[in-house]
Amino acid sequence: KVSDSLVFSICTHSDLPDGSGGSWWGHRVPFIFLFNILLLLYLSTDNGLQSLQSCPATNPSMLNVHLVPHTHDDVGWLKTVDQYYYGDRNNIQHAGVQYILDSVIDQLQKDPARRFIYVETAFFYRWWRQQSQSTQRIVAQLVNEGRLEFINGGWCMSDEATTHYSAVIDQMTLGLRFLNDTFGECGRPRVAWHIDPFGHAREHASIFAQMGYDGFFFGRLDYQDKARRMKTKEMEMLWRASESLTPPLADLFTGVLPNGYNPPEGFCWDQSCDDAPIRDDPDLEDYNVDEIVQKFLNAAFYKTNHIIMTMGSDFQYENANLWYKNMDKLIKYVNALQAKESKVNVLYSTPSCYPQELNLANLTWPLKTDDFFPYADDAHDFWTGYFTSRPALKLYERLSNSRLQTCNQLEVLGGPKSKSGPFGEGDSDTMSKAMGVAQHHDAVSGTEKQHVAYDYARRLATGWAHCEVLVRNSLAVLSGSEAPRVFCENLNISVCPLTESSHKFSMNVYNPLGRTVSWPVRLPVNGSVYSVTDANGRAVDSQVGNVFISLKGYAKGELVFQVEAPPLGYSTYIISMLRDEPPASSAKPTATRSIQNKVHGAAHVETCGNLESFQKNEVMCVFVLFGNYRYNASAGNNKESRQTSGAYIFRPNSSDPFVINKTAETQIVTVSSTVQEVTQWFSPWVSQVVRLYEGHRELEMEWTVGPVPVADGLGKEVITRLDTDIKSSDYFYTDSNGREVLERRKDYRPTWELKQTEPVAGNYYPINSRAYIKDDKHQLTVVTDRSQGASSIYNGSLEIMLHRRLLYDDFRGVGEPLSEPGEFSDGLVARGRLLLTLSPPDTAADVHKPLAQGMVLQPLLSFQDGTPSANTKLEFSGLQTSLPPAVHLLTLSQWDKDTVLIRLEHQYQAKESKTHSQPVTVNLQKLFSTLEVLGASEMSLGANQWKEDMNRLQWNTEKTSKPLPLSAKDPSPWEVTLNPMEIRTLLLRVRQL
Repeated sequence: KVSDSLVFSICTHSDLPDGSGGSWWGHRVPFIFLFNILLLLYLSTDNGLQSLQSCPATNPSMLNVHLVPHTHDDVGWLKTVDQYYYGDRNNIQHAGVQYILDSVIDQLQKDPARRFIYVETAFFYRWWRQQSQSTQRIVAQLVNEGRLEFINGGWCMSDEATTHYSAVIDQMTLGLRFLNDTFGECGRPRVAWHIDPFGHAREHASIFAQMGYDGFFFGRLDYQDKARRMKTKEMEMLWRASESLTPPLADLFTGVLPNGYNPPEGFCWDQSCDDAPIRDDPDLEDYNVDEIVQKFLNAAFYKTNHIIMTMGSDFQYENANLWYKNMDKLIKYVNALQAKESKVNVLYSTPSCYPQELNLANLTWPLKTDDFFPYADDAHDFWTGYFTSRPALKLYERLSNSRLQTCNQLEVLGGPKSKSGPFGEGDSDTMSKAMGVAQHHDAVSGTEKQHVAYDYARRLATGWAHCEVLVRNSLAVLSGSEAPRVFCENLNISVCPLTESSHKFSMNVYNPLGRTVSWPVRLPVNGSVYSVTDANGRAVDSQVGNVFISLKGYAKGELVFQVEAPPLGYSTYIISMLRDEPPASSAKPTATRSIQNKVHGAAHVETCGNLESFQKNEVMCVFVLFGNYRYNASAGNNKESRQTSGAYIFRPNSSDPFVINKTAETQIVTVSSTVQEVTQWFSPWVSQVVRLYEGHRELEMEWTVGPVPVADGLGKEVITRLDTDIKSSDYFYTDSNGREVLERRKDYRPTWELKQTEPVAGNYYPINSRAYIKDDKHQLTVVTDRSQGASSIYNGSLEIMLHRRLLYDDFRGVGEPLSEPGEFSDGLVARGRLLLTLSPPDTAADVHKPLAQGMVLQPLLSFQDGTPSANTKLEFSGLQTSLPPAVHLLTLSQWDKDTVLIRLEHQYQAKESKTHSQPVTVNLQKLFSTLEVLGASEMSLGANQWKEDMNRLQWNTEKTSKPLPLSAKDPSPWEVTLNPMEIRTLLLRVRQL
């Protein structure tokens, strides 16, 4: 490959376009004869030979200690991303990433044996762009020789509890593409590296395996689990990360690092550390070589004659000379003892070289099939609070993901004018990078300082501002209308200046899903009667109801109606005010406690919060309780006790929540045949609206919590609990990053005998899109609009934590209480939605899977004042027909000028649905309505390898009695067959029709 800086590298793709469905590459492909000449010339040099043998030699008869020099650079935490990069505000934390990279590159050049790994591509991308061509050439040479190695490779090191799989795949693809474009094959990471996230999700492991990684290393796991694994030498294992995908597709070798991600005690030689350097002058009285060497030679807890040692920590190597000078001495003096029959060999290494040595041992490894949640580092310190921390930021990140997918899709569908059109220059890159940063394990997790949380939100807002221009341009191209278009981002608080003031306007509903959707719309208005017509001129039933709670804004009512939009397309609705007067109150005295539609029959809502019989022809009581767990200032606000709730840790005083109110002030509000709803006030700061839309199978519960009062000196963690008659027998089920569902059991861990010390916090798990309880007859499923914490503390009960406001820090590093000030500095008000379904277990997935996808990828509403012109195209679909119900279009984005990247996903697990858990085939040439597909090549999930070139290490594991799922094959080159839970990534060469 010839890179931008003219660095020649043998690490490259060598395949060329062949004009058919085979492998081809449309991004700076060299001619084959030029490639071969460069390859031969390069191999004739010492550098070329080193690049083929970049892993250091080991000694099979000795214990080989692999020293891995590294830095862990948070993409925001105590300081913002910019502050960390530049070394600003060192009064908060001394850290400057640019200086780390400067220093490391300098030190690597001084000894070819030295190694270094780097992880956070967001930082490296910025640093690389600021370097001279001469420095870039030096760095490229270090990469080619394996002396500087990229590990993980995503834009950030993502959180594993609170991220959605689609956003994780996107941020990984963003980082991996930059590395591939810049360094070719030598820049491709071989190992996943999640040393700091606070628990580990099975879906993450599945994603890494499908991206072609050979291994996965992390630092944190439950203290009880770690003690057992160290005793049994099971710190390394094979993780089977899917029950649906045929092994070894989702199998991943996984290792737990011995010291978290820090160096062994006494061996930290960074300028931020206090450990003694190696003093090797024997004429000095404080000579300490023998002491240091002996200390280093202490025990190992691993299965082979290879162990890994992390040599670095948070933002270290700003002065890399300190580290390398002492590690050079350590290697020298430990290895010198081999002459005295020592069996220890120390070497510079990397996380990619280490598993290669383990693989050569050809051992059988223990099998792991569940996940690593929840994580506790002490008997009373479960890191389960962050599943819910900063609920508004969590929602904003999820909505931003939906907007990014819409932006990417419309860039493809609208063609070149989308990025440069009537509304100016737009792009999706800014939003992609903002979303990439937001996946960081101290971002969407909610574990950052308040000023950093504001910075994450600002970045997402800036990204959307860039996308807005692109979306306006694209919709102008597709509709033929260049009239000004606005987006109302505050509809959740009933604010939209255009709809509040205009007498006639149109609303464009863009649907990013591959199937037709029906969606309830609520627009803030000030008239009392409106007419609504669809794209075909048909009248749409609508009615103006009362605004539930408007935190700011001047709307007197909400116009409520249902819209429908075609797959991967839009539909236009025209709204006209017929009566310009404030709407009359639609609240009615609560003589009955019943709302109903044709799907459910009656759903009774009692004043105590009881929702009864919301499944037609059946009776199932669902008692809704709002409560909060509390702790007081005397519960342990000191570093020694470490027993307070904080941004990370959930540690309530009692196993029973304090019930906010056993009864609720209730109003029945009937809003035409479109929707019926019940408003419930449990306290001045906790309320709920229960809605039943006509034709929908789900019940919507819109909750509003805050400002959470703390004048009593008590921090509070607010939950909603659904109590039912379901005989769940201590079992409940939660999703993993929005994909496969894992079975949970109260006070139980599948891989070790749990000693439960926290009956509530120790049973909390993250949910990203849904959770459920079930018995033989019924399944109650709750679909969420953001990541939250959930549990089933009692049989037949499912509880979800909605909001947290705390008064003390939990001593895990963030250094401030989780007490978000909100707009008026009296506490944050959070609002959200839960969707409830009650179904027989064998058909439940057919309902909750599309609901969850619809919650993640929501329609985008945009508005134009006045009436559309006669030549405006009021409806459009980018697909020739709807995708099959089991298929989800996960990705559609522009890759290069004539190529687009798509991911097609089977969204059902094996045996989950009698109807949909079957292989399904999609014809690529019959997929799009505006694109002709000329060629297709399959890639790895991370889109940085051709699928045919993927060659992962294979591992031996324990036998399992479970039958392995089988895979159906593609019937033809243009047809893609998806098996349950399979994602196929394809690069398409296309032409606009």
